[in-house]
Amino acid sequence: MPYLHLRLAAEASDTLAERTSAVLLEHTTALLGKKPEATSITVEFVDPRRWRIDGTRLADSGRRAFQLDVKITDGTNTKAQKAAYLRRVFDDMAALLPGLDPASYIVIDDVRADAWGFGGRTQEARFIDSQPL
Repeated sequence: MPYLHLRLAAEASDTLAERTSAVLLEHTTALLGKKPEATSITVEFVDPRRWRIDGTRLADSGRRAFQLDVKITDGTNTKAQKAAYLRRVFDDMAALLPGLDPASYIVIDDVRADAWGFGGRTQEARFIDSQPL
């Protein structure tokens, strides 16, 4: 049950939103083992005139950038899985965003199971209910 929030320093584009969402869903499913039906992705576009790296507006530098925040349940993925995810997502984003600045970030938040959930139930409650008596 991950929640992903992608910010792109780019002109708003339905096509780019679809392509980036597809990449994120693919890797979140394949590399992190998350269920696609419980994966929520938000894509937000930020005007490159309002995004700065090293004090320079991306609109002036011709570079592009992104920030990805991913929330997953603590303890459900290994360091190796998360490292592979970061590498694959970054590489695919670089292919979709020519001129991608390396100061584009992916943050995976491991959230305690009792601190979040969906459908009105915490992840901890779902885990407890899944255990045999």
